[in-house]
Amino acid sequence: MTHEEHHAAKTLGIGKAIAVLTSGGDAQGMNAAVRAVVRVGIFTGARVFFVHEGYQGLVDGGDHIKEATWESVSMMLQLGGTVIGSARCKDFREREGRLRAAYNLVKRGITNLCVIGGDGSLTGADTFRSEWSDLLSDLQKAGKITDEEATKSSYLNIVGLVGSIDNDFCGTDMTIGTDSALHRIMEIVDAITTTAQSHQRTFVLEVMGRHCGYLALVTSLSCGADWVFIPECPPDDDWEEHLCRRLSETRTRGSRLNIIIVAEGAIDKNGKPITSEDIKNLVVKRLGYDTRVTVLGHVQRGGTPSAFDRILTKDVTKAMDEKKFDEALKLRGRSFMNNWEVYKLLAHVRPPVSKSGSHTVAVMNVGAPAAGMNAAVRSTVRIGLIQGNRVLVVHDGFEGLAKGQIEEAGWSYVGGWTGQGGSKLGTKRTLPKKSFEQISANITKFNIQGLVIIGGFEAYTGGLELMEGRKQFDELCIPFVVIPATVSNNVPGSDFSVGADTALNTICTTCDRIKQSAAGTKRRVFIIETMGGYCGYLATMAGLAAGADAAYIFEEPFTIRDLQANVEHLVQKMKTTVKRGLVLRNEKCNENYTTDFIFNLYSEEGKGIFDSRKNVLGHMQQGGSPTPFDRNFATKMGAKAMNWMSGKIKESYRNGRIFANTPDSGCVLGMRKRALVFQPVAELKDQTDFEHRIPKEQWWLKLRPILKILAKYEIDLDTSDHAHLEHITRKRSGEAAV
Repeated sequence: MTHEEHHAAKTLGIGKAIAVLTSGGDAQGMNAAVRAVVRVGIFTGARVFFVHEGYQGLVDGGDHIKEATWESVSMMLQLGGTVIGSARCKDFREREGRLRAAYNLVKRGITNLCVIGGDGSLTGADTFRSEWSDLLSDLQKAGKITDEEATKSSYLNIVGLVGSIDNDFCGTDMTIGTDSALHRIMEIVDAITTTAQSHQRTFVLEVMGRHCGYLALVTSLSCGADWVFIPECPPDDDWEEHLCRRLSETRTRGSRLNIIIVAEGAIDKNGKPITSEDIKNLVVKRLGYDTRVTVLGHVQRGGTPSAFDRILTKDVTKAMDEKKFDEALKLRGRSFMNNWEVYKLLAHVRPPVSKSGSHTVAVMNVGAPAAGMNAAVRSTVRIGLIQGNRVLVVHDGFEGLAKGQIEEAGWSYVGGWTGQGGSKLGTKRTLPKKSFEQISANITKFNIQGLVIIGGFEAYTGGLELMEGRKQFDELCIPFVVIPATVSNNVPGSDFSVGADTALNTICTTCDRIKQSAAGTKRRVFIIETMGGYCGYLATMAGLAAGADAAYIFEEPFTIRDLQANVEHLVQKMKTTVKRGLVLRNEKCNENYTTDFIFNLYSEEGKGIFDSRKNVLGHMQQGGSPTPFDRNFATKMGAKAMNWMSGKIKESYRNGRIFANTPDSGCVLGMRKRALVFQPVAELKDQTDFEHRIPKEQWWLKLRPILKILAKYEIDLDTSDHAHLEHITRKRSGEAAV
């Protein structure tokens, strides 16, 4: 990208005006979106306006449309709901209202509109845009706007950001607010399950979703529910029998707790509602179980409730009304379908009694503990049992495999594991190479025919060693698959690792608390050290999410001049109304510029202007109960890995034994651009920087410039795909970072 093009990003918005409004139901995260739009808008030289109270403010004009400044969006990131207000608007539905809205925009020279809202809100924006030229000519004819104003405003640009806790949008995998809604729900579910462990109880939990079962479905996967009712997939006609049988079976297997999740719009095959009360009455009457109903209404929204009655994606609703449920499910998209398939497998199948013709698969954890590992083990074990296989669990990683710390796992062995943090099997960083003889002996002794390795960088390098070892030891010629699980998110072959989302949330929560603690005191800068080894993922993403002024990482080398520039930047910032600074430092970003060094430098340079504080977050980032994302991700990964394993074992069956020595029989299962793919470990070798234990290319590096813009640095913004690579090579070639 040329210097001219870089300069263009800075002047892109000069002479332009953008209005931002939030509309429809409140969704967590809307404020973060508003802040980013405002700051990037101002960065490009544009004027940015807040529209208070959604479309109503657009129609009413006056003080409802105010110019935004850089400082006016400070401290917005961690707030729930929407700060600029969001109102339903009847006026905007009428042409007369849209005419008034057009007038208000033209008079301020605003021709760019950013709408953050749900389905209904974006439909409204679309109507507005299609009528724009007609509205302008009406205003012109009525003498309300001049010919010059009409020419200047001849074209209206609209960009929509989906904010809706229902995740009911086609064309986007996760809408703003969905994840936070899941967090709220899971906090309650976890609280209920811990208290319920001491009593034999059945819980019926009703979650929001009038026409959309997304929240209900993902909640049931995240907490390992016994049953879920969603509008898209009504149960079979004899569902009452089936449900009661399922509940009594889990009780006889030793479970003290049953959880049933119901979406508020759940229906049967005839379109008749199935309510949480109906289910409670059924369970009490037929089984006599102590049953409680909890309706998780607006708590999911985080803020004050708003009329959450919007029409969901029209096609889906229409298909459901016409009782074409298979079609409704397809219209929801691939991710929803996958969730439904995994849920059905884990919840509705009786594990086979006979193990005849079955295979033996072992599951283990390798590396450091990461939240979500237990959820991955649970789904691997259960899917294995459903397939009729014998499943073994290995304690303490490769070391346990060498020492024979191996036992058989039954269905209830992994009961209640989904929401538990850390690693219940125990995990070690030991690599297998030096114990190949003992490992081979145990593979034979326990008749292990396939291996599922859940872990971080050591799980991947351990996999590479197993591939090498196949030349010497025939016993190692069995299929294996690595499921990436590490807070560092540094496993080659996957954009995400199980556990990284939980670590990120922990860091953000901590940063939010730290920033809030400083809200009363003036002029304070916090320096926070995050984990991640040499991988800057946590520091960068937490920096974006928590609104950091700088995030120091290994992948983007920095000099003393950069540190000085950052201190100077904070000195200037303290002169504005924003009197807090937040700086993140990845633990291994630089061996000389340690957290103490940076703290001392900031303390010295900030004397008389700001105080500095430091905080090393340490191992708390590995612990805690996993986030909904990590629970789901781990559950899907475990199921997918076990299905692959069964196929591979059958393929490798020769002369009464398993023999797998092709490159594709040792894989990493990774998430690549929203798809789960199996990649031979041997092929990933070239993509790995082994010295620093990171992939050579990392997708999130191209988000770094945004972090700087949001912190008000004068920098270049290149959003093209090659940007991040060029950026690193430029810096690595010894040129000082600007």
